[in-house]
Amino acid sequence: MASRTESSSFPSSEMSLEGAHIIARQDRIPAWSFPYLFIAIIGIGFLFTFFDIFDINVSFIQTCTQIVPGCTPVNAASYLGLPVLLNLVGYVIGALFISPFADRFGRRDILVVTLVITGLGSLYNALAGDYTNFILARTITGIGIGADLAIVNTYISEVAPVGGRGKYNALIFIMSGIGALIAVWLGLTLTTPAAPFPFGLPFAVAGPHFEGAGWRIMYGIGALLAVVGVLLRFELPESPRWLVTEGRFADANRIVSKMEASATSRGGALPPVPTDLPLPTTPERVGYMEILRNPLYLRRSILLFFIWLLCHATLYSNAAGFTVILAALGYAPPVAGLIVAIGVFGFLIGAYIAYAFGEKMERKYWLPVAAVLTLIGGLIIVLGGRNNLPVAALGAIIIFIGTDIFVPIAYAWSTENYPTRARAAGFALVEGGGHIGGGLAVILIGSIISSIGPLGSFLLLGGYLVVASVLAMFGTSTRNKRLDEVAP
Repeated sequence: MASRTESSSFPSSEMSLEGAHIIARQDRIPAWSFPYLFIAIIGIGFLFTFFDIFDINVSFIQTCTQIVPGCTPVNAASYLGLPVLLNLVGYVIGALFISPFADRFGRRDILVVTLVITGLGSLYNALAGDYTNFILARTITGIGIGADLAIVNTYISEVAPVGGRGKYNALIFIMSGIGALIAVWLGLTLTTPAAPFPFGLPFAVAGPHFEGAGWRIMYGIGALLAVVGVLLRFELPESPRWLVTEGRFADANRIVSKMEASATSRGGALPPVPTDLPLPTTPERVGYMEILRNPLYLRRSILLFFIWLLCHATLYSNAAGFTVILAALGYAPPVAGLIVAIGVFGFLIGAYIAYAFGEKMERKYWLPVAAVLTLIGGLIIVLGGRNNLPVAALGAIIIFIGTDIFVPIAYAWSTENYPTRARAAGFALVEGGGHIGGGLAVILIGSIISSIGPLGSFLLLGGYLVVASVLAMFGTSTRNKRLDEVAP
Protein backbone atom coordinates (compact mmCIF):
# COMPACT_ATOMS: atom_id res chain seq x y z
CA MET A 1 0.00 0.00 0.00
CA ALA A 2 1.50 3.31 -1.05
CA SER A 3 1.73 5.88 1.71
CA ARG A 4 1.85 9.63 1.51
CA THR A 5 5.51 9.52 2.54
CA GLU A 6 6.36 7.04 -0.18
CA SER A 7 4.59 9.15 -2.80
CA SER A 8 6.30 12.36 -1.71
CA SER A 9 9.36 11.48 -3.83
CA PHE A 10 7.33 12.62 -6.85
CA PRO A 11 7.37 16.32 -7.72
CA SER A 12 4.12 17.96 -6.61
CA SER A 13 3.17 18.75 -10.24
CA GLU A 14 3.54 15.07 -11.19
CA MET A 15 1.52 14.03 -8.15
CA SER A 16 -1.19 16.50 -9.08
CA LEU A 17 -1.37 15.26 -12.67
CA GLU A 18 -1.55 11.59 -11.70
CA GLY A 19 -4.19 12.23 -9.07
CA ALA A 20 -6.22 14.48 -11.36
CA HIS A 21 -6.39 11.77 -14.02
CA ILE A 22 -7.59 9.15 -11.52
CA ILE A 23 -10.37 11.50 -10.41
CA ALA A 24 -11.27 12.29 -14.03
CA ARG A 25 -11.66 8.56 -14.67
CA GLN A 26 -13.98 8.29 -11.68
CA ASP A 27 -15.99 11.33 -12.79
CA ARG A 28 -16.83 9.71 -16.15
CA ILE A 29 -18.59 6.77 -14.49
CA PRO A 30 -22.28 7.56 -15.04
CA ALA A 31 -23.90 5.28 -12.45
CA TRP A 32 -23.42 3.81 -8.97
CA SER A 33 -20.45 1.49 -9.36
CA PHE A 34 -20.15 -0.23 -5.98
CA PRO A 35 -22.25 -3.23 -4.94
CA TYR A 36 -25.72 -2.02 -3.96
CA LEU A 37 -25.20 -3.79 -0.64
CA PHE A 38 -22.87 -0.90 0.23
CA ILE A 39 -25.85 1.46 0.14
CA ALA A 40 -27.48 -0.58 2.89
CA ILE A 41 -24.20 -0.75 4.83
CA ILE A 42 -23.80 3.02 4.69
CA GLY A 43 -27.49 3.57 5.27
CA ILE A 44 -27.68 1.53 8.46
CA GLY A 45 -26.01 4.47 10.19
CA PHE A 46 -28.82 6.70 8.96
CA LEU A 47 -31.34 4.08 10.07
CA PHE A 48 -29.84 4.19 13.57
CA THR A 49 -29.69 8.00 13.58
CA PHE A 50 -33.35 8.49 12.79
CA PHE A 51 -34.38 5.57 14.96
CA ASP A 52 -32.69 7.46 17.77
CA ILE A 53 -34.26 10.83 16.87
CA PHE A 54 -37.81 9.48 16.57
CA ASP A 55 -37.38 7.13 19.52
CA ILE A 56 -37.50 10.07 21.92
CA ASN A 57 -40.46 11.55 20.02
CA VAL A 58 -42.79 8.74 21.08
CA SER A 59 -41.09 7.26 24.15
CA PHE A 60 -40.19 10.42 26.07
CA ILE A 61 -43.55 10.79 27.80
CA GLN A 62 -43.05 7.37 29.38
CA THR A 63 -39.39 8.12 30.09
CA CYS A 64 -40.26 11.41 31.75
CA THR A 65 -42.99 10.00 33.98
CA GLN A 66 -40.65 7.20 35.07
CA ILE A 67 -37.45 9.10 35.91
CA VAL A 68 -38.48 12.74 36.48
CA PRO A 69 -40.35 13.46 39.74
CA GLY A 70 -43.50 15.45 39.04
CA CYS A 71 -43.56 14.77 35.30
CA THR A 72 -46.95 14.02 33.74
CA PRO A 73 -48.01 13.46 30.12
CA VAL A 74 -49.39 17.01 30.05
CA ASN A 75 -46.20 18.77 31.22
CA ALA A 76 -43.67 16.42 29.57
CA ALA A 77 -43.03 19.06 26.88
CA SER A 78 -41.35 21.29 29.48
CA TYR A 79 -38.81 18.52 30.24
CA LEU A 80 -38.10 17.55 26.63
CA GLY A 81 -36.13 20.65 25.66
CA LEU A 82 -33.01 20.02 27.75
CA PRO A 83 -32.27 16.43 26.61
CA VAL A 84 -32.99 17.41 23.00
CA LEU A 85 -30.81 20.53 23.25
CA LEU A 86 -27.87 18.68 24.81
CA ASN A 87 -28.28 15.82 22.35
CA LEU A 88 -27.90 18.42 19.60
CA VAL A 89 -25.01 20.08 21.42
CA GLY A 90 -23.47 16.61 21.25
CA TYR A 91 -24.13 16.66 17.50
CA VAL A 92 -22.20 19.91 17.25
CA ILE A 93 -19.31 18.60 19.35
CA GLY A 94 -19.10 15.38 17.36
CA ALA A 95 -19.40 17.13 14.02
CA LEU A 96 -16.85 19.84 14.79
CA PHE A 97 -14.27 17.80 16.68
CA ILE A 98 -14.53 14.25 15.27
CA SER A 99 -15.51 14.79 11.62
CA PRO A 100 -12.26 16.60 10.69
CA PHE A 101 -10.39 13.39 11.56
CA ALA A 102 -12.04 11.91 8.45
CA ASP A 103 -10.14 14.50 6.38
CA ARG A 104 -6.93 13.42 8.07
CA PHE A 105 -7.28 9.66 8.58
CA GLY A 106 -9.88 8.63 6.01
CA ARG A 107 -13.64 8.34 5.71
CA ARG A 108 -14.13 4.61 6.30
CA ASP A 109 -12.17 4.21 9.55
CA ILE A 110 -13.77 7.22 11.25
CA LEU A 111 -17.21 6.01 10.15
CA VAL A 112 -16.57 2.91 12.27
CA VAL A 113 -15.54 5.04 15.25
CA THR A 114 -18.63 7.26 15.08
CA LEU A 115 -21.01 4.32 15.12
CA VAL A 116 -19.21 2.83 18.14
CA ILE A 117 -19.80 6.09 20.02
CA THR A 118 -23.49 6.22 19.09
CA GLY A 119 -23.99 2.61 20.17
CA LEU A 120 -22.39 3.21 23.56
CA GLY A 121 -24.53 6.31 24.04
CA SER A 122 -27.70 4.38 23.24
CA LEU A 123 -26.74 1.61 25.67
CA TYR A 124 -26.14 4.24 28.36
CA ASN A 125 -29.61 5.63 27.62
CA ALA A 126 -31.15 2.20 28.14
CA LEU A 127 -29.51 1.94 31.56
CA ALA A 128 -30.06 5.54 32.73
CA GLY A 129 -31.72 5.69 36.14
CA ASP A 130 -32.47 9.38 36.45
CA TYR A 131 -32.94 12.56 34.41
CA THR A 132 -29.29 13.64 34.74
CA ASN A 133 -27.89 10.37 33.41
CA PHE A 134 -30.51 10.33 30.68
CA ILE A 135 -29.34 13.75 29.51
CA LEU A 136 -25.67 12.71 29.64
CA ALA A 137 -26.48 9.63 27.57
CA ARG A 138 -28.33 11.74 25.01
CA THR A 139 -25.27 14.00 24.76
CA ILE A 140 -22.90 11.08 24.12
CA THR A 141 -25.22 9.63 21.51
CA GLY A 142 -25.39 13.02 19.85
CA ILE A 143 -21.60 13.24 19.63
CA GLY A 144 -21.46 10.05 17.60
CA ILE A 145 -24.44 10.89 15.40
CA GLY A 146 -23.24 14.41 14.61
CA ALA A 147 -19.92 13.14 13.33
CA ASP A 148 -21.54 10.22 11.51
CA LEU A 149 -23.93 12.43 9.55
CA ALA A 150 -21.09 14.63 8.35
CA ILE A 151 -18.86 11.77 7.24
CA VAL A 152 -21.58 9.62 5.65
CA ASN A 153 -22.69 12.49 3.44
CA THR A 154 -19.10 13.36 2.60
CA TYR A 155 -18.43 9.75 1.62
CA ILE A 156 -21.56 9.44 -0.54
CA SER A 157 -20.83 12.67 -2.41
CA GLU A 158 -17.29 11.49 -3.13
CA VAL A 159 -18.18 8.06 -4.53
CA ALA A 160 -21.52 8.80 -6.26
CA PRO A 161 -21.61 9.71 -9.98
CA VAL A 162 -21.48 13.39 -10.95
CA GLY A 163 -25.12 13.45 -12.00
CA GLY A 164 -26.34 11.43 -9.02
CA ARG A 165 -24.96 12.89 -5.81
CA GLY A 166 -28.36 14.19 -4.74
CA LYS A 167 -30.05 11.02 -5.94
CA TYR A 168 -27.85 8.65 -3.95
CA ASN A 169 -27.88 10.82 -0.84
CA ALA A 170 -31.67 10.53 -1.05
CA LEU A 171 -31.48 6.76 -1.59
CA ILE A 172 -29.39 6.42 1.55
CA PHE A 173 -31.85 8.71 3.29
CA ILE A 174 -34.66 6.25 2.60
CA MET A 175 -32.98 4.19 5.30
CA SER A 176 -33.59 7.09 7.68
CA GLY A 177 -37.29 6.87 6.91
CA ILE A 178 -37.22 3.17 7.72
CA GLY A 179 -35.45 3.94 11.01
CA ALA A 180 -38.03 6.60 11.87
CA LEU A 181 -40.91 4.22 11.11
CA ILE A 182 -39.43 1.44 13.21
CA ALA A 183 -38.82 3.83 16.12
CA VAL A 184 -42.27 5.39 16.11
CA TRP A 185 -44.30 2.21 15.66
CA LEU A 186 -42.16 0.18 18.05
CA GLY A 187 -42.20 3.04 20.53
CA LEU A 188 -45.96 3.34 20.28
CA THR A 189 -46.25 -0.39 20.91
CA LEU A 190 -43.83 -0.52 23.84
CA THR A 191 -44.47 2.79 25.60
CA THR A 192 -48.24 3.37 25.38
CA PRO A 193 -51.06 1.32 26.90
CA ALA A 194 -53.36 -0.70 24.67
CA ALA A 195 -56.43 1.19 23.49
CA PRO A 196 -59.05 0.69 20.78
CA PHE A 197 -58.10 2.25 17.46
CA PRO A 198 -58.05 5.24 16.76
CA PHE A 199 -57.35 6.13 20.40
CA GLY A 200 -54.21 3.99 20.41
CA LEU A 201 -53.02 0.57 19.34
CA PRO A 202 -54.95 -2.49 20.53
CA PHE A 203 -51.71 -4.48 20.60
CA ALA A 204 -49.67 -1.93 22.60
CA VAL A 205 -48.12 -3.51 25.69
CA ALA A 206 -47.33 -0.69 28.14
CA GLY A 207 -49.41 -1.09 31.26
CA PRO A 208 -49.32 -2.43 34.81
CA HIS A 209 -47.15 -5.43 33.89
CA PHE A 210 -44.81 -3.57 31.54
CA GLU A 211 -44.66 -0.11 33.05
CA GLY A 212 -41.40 1.73 32.48
CA ALA A 213 -39.60 -1.00 30.54
CA GLY A 214 -40.56 -0.06 26.99
CA TRP A 215 -38.39 3.02 26.54
CA ARG A 216 -35.35 1.13 27.85
CA ILE A 217 -35.92 -1.64 25.31
CA MET A 218 -36.08 1.02 22.59
CA TYR A 219 -32.63 2.36 23.39
CA GLY A 220 -31.28 -1.18 23.77
CA ILE A 221 -32.45 -1.94 20.23
CA GLY A 222 -30.65 1.21 19.08
CA ALA A 223 -27.42 -0.09 20.61
CA LEU A 224 -27.89 -3.41 18.81
CA LEU A 225 -28.39 -1.62 15.48
CA ALA A 226 -25.12 0.21 16.05
CA VAL A 227 -23.24 -3.06 16.64
CA VAL A 228 -24.54 -4.46 13.34
CA GLY A 229 -23.56 -1.25 11.54
CA VAL A 230 -20.02 -1.29 12.93
CA LEU A 231 -19.40 -4.83 11.73
CA LEU A 232 -20.72 -4.09 8.25
CA ARG A 233 -18.81 -0.85 7.74
CA PHE A 234 -15.48 -2.66 7.71
CA GLU A 235 -16.54 -3.88 4.24
CA LEU A 236 -16.56 -0.37 2.74
CA PRO A 237 -13.70 0.78 0.49
CA GLU A 238 -12.01 4.10 1.14
CA SER A 239 -12.97 7.17 -0.89
CA PRO A 240 -10.65 7.39 -3.95
CA ARG A 241 -10.78 11.18 -3.77
CA TRP A 242 -9.44 11.14 -0.23
CA LEU A 243 -6.74 8.64 -1.18
CA VAL A 244 -5.61 10.97 -3.96
CA THR A 245 -5.28 13.88 -1.52
CA GLU A 246 -3.00 11.62 0.54
CA GLY A 247 -0.84 10.75 -2.47
CA ARG A 248 -1.97 7.10 -2.27
CA PHE A 249 -2.42 6.78 -6.01
CA ALA A 250 -2.02 3.00 -6.19
CA ASP A 251 -4.86 2.48 -3.72
CA ALA A 252 -7.05 5.06 -5.45
CA ASN A 253 -6.31 3.58 -8.88
CA ARG A 254 -7.21 0.07 -7.68
CA ILE A 255 -10.60 1.20 -6.34
CA VAL A 256 -11.42 3.32 -9.41
CA SER A 257 -10.46 0.42 -11.68
CA LYS A 258 -12.94 -1.81 -9.82
CA MET A 259 -15.57 0.92 -10.16
CA GLU A 260 -14.93 1.13 -13.91
CA ALA A 261 -15.14 -2.64 -14.30
CA SER A 262 -18.38 -2.78 -12.33
CA ALA A 263 -19.95 0.05 -14.35
CA THR A 264 -18.87 -1.55 -17.63
CA SER A 265 -20.35 -4.92 -16.70
CA ARG A 266 -23.68 -3.29 -15.88
CA GLY A 267 -24.00 -0.67 -18.60
CA GLY A 268 -21.48 -1.28 -21.37
CA ALA A 269 -18.71 1.04 -22.54
CA LEU A 270 -17.94 4.09 -20.43
CA PRO A 271 -17.93 7.67 -21.77
CA PRO A 272 -14.56 9.24 -22.63
CA VAL A 273 -12.44 10.48 -19.76
CA PRO A 274 -13.17 14.19 -19.25
CA THR A 275 -10.50 16.85 -19.00
CA ASP A 276 -8.33 16.58 -15.93
CA LEU A 277 -9.14 19.31 -13.41
CA PRO A 278 -6.22 20.81 -11.47
CA LEU A 279 -5.83 19.42 -7.98
CA PRO A 280 -4.09 21.72 -5.50
CA THR A 281 -1.38 20.08 -3.44
CA THR A 282 -1.10 20.84 0.27
CA PRO A 283 1.65 19.49 2.54
CA GLU A 284 -0.72 18.98 5.47
CA ARG A 285 -4.43 18.60 6.14
CA VAL A 286 -5.74 22.11 6.70
CA GLY A 287 -9.29 21.46 7.96
CA TYR A 288 -11.07 24.50 9.31
CA MET A 289 -8.22 26.86 8.48
CA GLU A 290 -8.75 26.09 4.79
CA ILE A 291 -12.35 27.25 5.19
CA LEU A 292 -11.81 30.26 7.44
CA ARG A 293 -8.86 31.69 5.48
CA ASN A 294 -10.40 31.19 2.06
CA PRO A 295 -12.93 33.96 1.25
CA LEU A 296 -14.90 31.69 -1.11
CA TYR A 297 -15.43 28.93 1.44
CA LEU A 298 -15.95 31.36 4.30
CA ARG A 299 -18.83 33.08 2.45
CA ARG A 300 -20.39 29.73 1.60
CA SER A 301 -20.05 28.56 5.19
CA ILE A 302 -21.75 31.61 6.69
CA LEU A 303 -24.71 31.24 4.32
CA LEU A 304 -25.06 27.48 4.76
CA PHE A 305 -24.74 27.72 8.54
CA PHE A 306 -27.74 30.03 8.83
CA ILE A 307 -29.74 27.92 6.38
CA TRP A 308 -29.11 24.81 8.48
CA LEU A 309 -29.77 26.69 11.73
CA LEU A 310 -33.28 27.48 10.47
CA CYS A 311 -33.89 24.10 8.81
CA HIS A 312 -32.98 22.20 11.96
CA ALA A 313 -35.30 24.42 13.98
CA THR A 314 -38.17 22.96 11.95
CA LEU A 315 -36.75 19.46 11.54
CA TYR A 316 -36.11 18.75 15.23
CA SER A 317 -39.22 20.45 16.52
CA ASN A 318 -41.14 18.00 14.34
CA ALA A 319 -38.86 14.96 14.59
CA ALA A 320 -38.18 15.05 18.33
CA GLY A 321 -41.15 16.97 19.66
CA PHE A 322 -44.20 16.36 17.47
CA THR A 323 -45.86 13.99 19.94
CA VAL A 324 -45.50 16.32 22.94
CA ILE A 325 -46.61 19.29 20.79
CA LEU A 326 -49.79 17.44 19.88
CA ALA A 327 -50.27 16.38 23.51
CA ALA A 328 -49.91 19.98 24.63
CA LEU A 329 -52.52 20.96 22.02
CA GLY A 330 -55.07 18.59 23.57
CA TYR A 331 -54.49 15.17 22.01
CA ALA A 332 -54.22 12.20 24.36
CA PRO A 333 -50.62 10.87 24.29
CA PRO A 334 -51.51 7.56 22.56
CA VAL A 335 -53.48 9.44 19.89
CA ALA A 336 -50.67 11.98 19.44
CA GLY A 337 -48.20 9.12 19.05
CA LEU A 338 -50.45 7.41 16.54
CA ILE A 339 -50.67 10.62 14.46
CA VAL A 340 -46.88 10.81 14.37
CA ALA A 341 -46.62 7.09 13.57
CA ILE A 342 -48.85 7.57 10.54
CA GLY A 343 -47.20 10.86 9.62
CA VAL A 344 -43.74 9.32 9.50
CA PHE A 345 -44.75 7.44 6.35
CA GLY A 346 -44.29 10.88 4.81
CA PHE A 347 -40.59 10.53 5.59
CA LEU A 348 -40.35 7.57 3.23
CA ILE A 349 -42.48 9.28 0.60
CA GLY A 350 -40.36 12.43 0.76
CA ALA A 351 -37.12 10.47 0.49
CA TYR A 352 -38.42 8.59 -2.54
CA ILE A 353 -39.49 11.84 -4.23
CA ALA A 354 -36.00 13.25 -3.59
CA TYR A 355 -34.46 10.06 -5.01
CA ALA A 356 -36.67 10.03 -8.11
CA PHE A 357 -36.75 13.74 -8.90
CA GLY A 358 -34.01 15.43 -6.85
CA GLU A 359 -31.66 15.76 -9.81
CA LYS A 360 -34.34 17.41 -11.98
CA MET A 361 -33.94 20.78 -10.28
CA GLU A 362 -31.09 22.77 -8.73
CA ARG A 363 -30.57 21.92 -5.05
CA LYS A 364 -31.55 25.28 -3.57
CA TYR A 365 -34.95 25.35 -5.27
CA TRP A 366 -36.13 22.35 -3.27
CA LEU A 367 -36.16 24.31 0.00
CA PRO A 368 -39.13 26.53 -0.98
CA VAL A 369 -41.00 23.34 -1.90
CA ALA A 370 -40.28 21.97 1.57
CA ALA A 371 -41.41 25.21 3.23
CA VAL A 372 -44.74 25.28 1.38
CA LEU A 373 -45.49 21.63 2.19
CA THR A 374 -44.63 22.15 5.87
CA LEU A 375 -46.97 25.13 6.14
CA ILE A 376 -49.78 23.29 4.32
CA GLY A 377 -49.43 20.27 6.61
CA GLY A 378 -49.58 22.43 9.74
CA LEU A 379 -52.63 24.33 8.48
CA ILE A 380 -54.43 21.05 7.72
CA ILE A 381 -53.88 19.90 11.32
CA VAL A 382 -55.13 23.20 12.72
CA LEU A 383 -58.16 23.54 10.45
CA GLY A 384 -59.17 19.94 11.11
CA GLY A 385 -59.76 20.77 14.74
CA ARG A 386 -58.73 18.82 17.81
CA ASN A 387 -59.14 15.05 17.99
CA ASN A 388 -59.70 14.69 14.23
CA LEU A 389 -57.22 11.88 13.73
CA PRO A 390 -57.58 11.30 9.96
CA VAL A 391 -57.09 14.97 9.13
CA ALA A 392 -54.25 15.37 11.64
CA ALA A 393 -52.52 12.28 10.25
CA LEU A 394 -52.80 13.67 6.71
CA GLY A 395 -51.28 16.95 7.86
CA ALA A 396 -48.46 15.09 9.61
CA ILE A 397 -47.71 13.08 6.47
CA ILE A 398 -47.43 16.27 4.41
CA ILE A 399 -45.20 17.92 7.02
CA PHE A 400 -42.80 14.96 6.98
CA ILE A 401 -42.82 14.81 3.19
CA GLY A 402 -41.73 18.43 3.17
CA THR A 403 -38.92 17.75 5.61
CA ASP A 404 -37.58 14.73 3.80
CA ILE A 405 -37.71 16.20 0.32
CA PHE A 406 -35.12 18.81 1.12
CA VAL A 407 -32.84 17.32 3.78
CA PRO A 408 -31.02 14.67 1.67
CA ILE A 409 -30.66 17.12 -1.22
CA ALA A 410 -29.30 19.72 1.20
CA TYR A 411 -26.84 17.16 2.53
CA ALA A 412 -25.48 16.68 -0.98
CA TRP A 413 -25.48 20.43 -1.60
CA SER A 414 -23.49 21.15 1.56
CA THR A 415 -20.75 18.62 0.81
CA GLU A 416 -20.49 19.87 -2.79
CA ASN A 417 -19.55 23.34 -1.56
CA TYR A 418 -16.19 22.20 -0.12
CA PRO A 419 -12.95 20.70 -1.50
CA THR A 420 -11.97 17.12 -0.74
CA ARG A 421 -9.17 18.23 1.58
CA ALA A 422 -11.71 19.91 3.90
CA ARG A 423 -15.08 18.43 2.87
CA ALA A 424 -15.90 16.61 6.11
CA ALA A 425 -14.82 19.63 8.15
CA GLY A 426 -16.87 22.01 6.01
CA PHE A 427 -20.02 19.91 6.24
CA ALA A 428 -19.52 19.53 9.99
CA LEU A 429 -19.13 23.26 10.43
CA VAL A 430 -22.39 24.22 8.72
CA GLU A 431 -24.73 21.24 9.19
CA GLY A 432 -23.31 20.15 12.52
CA GLY A 433 -23.19 23.67 13.92
CA GLY A 434 -26.71 24.29 12.67
CA HIS A 435 -28.08 21.68 15.07
CA ILE A 436 -28.02 24.32 17.78
CA GLY A 437 -31.06 25.78 16.02
CA GLY A 438 -32.92 22.52 16.56
CA GLY A 439 -32.26 22.41 20.30
CA LEU A 440 -33.16 26.04 20.86
CA ALA A 441 -36.33 25.71 18.78
CA VAL A 442 -37.55 22.70 20.80
CA ILE A 443 -37.05 24.65 24.03
CA LEU A 444 -38.82 27.68 22.54
CA ILE A 445 -41.84 25.79 21.25
CA GLY A 446 -42.19 23.93 24.55
CA SER A 447 -42.25 27.19 26.50
CA ILE A 448 -44.64 29.22 24.31
CA ILE A 449 -46.94 26.61 22.78
CA SER A 450 -49.69 27.21 25.30
CA SER A 451 -49.71 30.93 24.60
CA ILE A 452 -49.45 30.94 20.77
CA GLY A 453 -51.78 28.00 20.21
CA PRO A 454 -51.93 25.47 17.37
CA LEU A 455 -51.95 27.94 14.48
CA GLY A 456 -49.07 30.00 15.87
CA SER A 457 -47.05 26.86 16.58
CA PHE A 458 -47.25 25.46 13.07
CA LEU A 459 -46.77 28.87 11.44
CA LEU A 460 -43.62 29.29 13.53
CA LEU A 461 -42.24 25.89 12.48
CA GLY A 462 -42.99 26.52 8.81
CA GLY A 463 -41.73 30.10 9.04
CA TYR A 464 -38.19 28.93 9.80
CA LEU A 465 -38.11 27.19 6.42
CA VAL A 466 -39.53 30.21 4.63
CA VAL A 467 -36.62 32.36 5.85
CA ALA A 468 -34.16 29.58 5.00
CA SER A 469 -35.63 29.41 1.49
CA VAL A 470 -34.91 33.08 0.90
CA LEU A 471 -31.29 32.64 2.06
CA ALA A 472 -30.86 29.56 -0.13
CA MET A 473 -31.42 31.61 -3.28
CA PHE A 474 -27.99 33.20 -2.71
CA GLY A 475 -26.31 29.78 -2.66
CA THR A 476 -24.05 28.13 -5.22
CA SER A 477 -25.43 26.03 -8.09
CA THR A 478 -23.86 22.56 -8.02
CA ARG A 479 -26.13 20.15 -9.90
CA ASN A 480 -24.41 18.07 -12.61
CA LYS A 481 -21.04 19.72 -11.91
CA ARG A 482 -17.85 17.88 -11.00
CA LEU A 483 -16.85 18.28 -7.36
CA ASP A 484 -13.47 19.80 -8.19
CA GLU A 485 -15.17 22.25 -10.51
CA VAL A 486 -17.53 23.50 -7.79
CA ALA A 487 -14.92 23.48 -5.02
CA PRO A 488 -11.33 23.62 -6.34
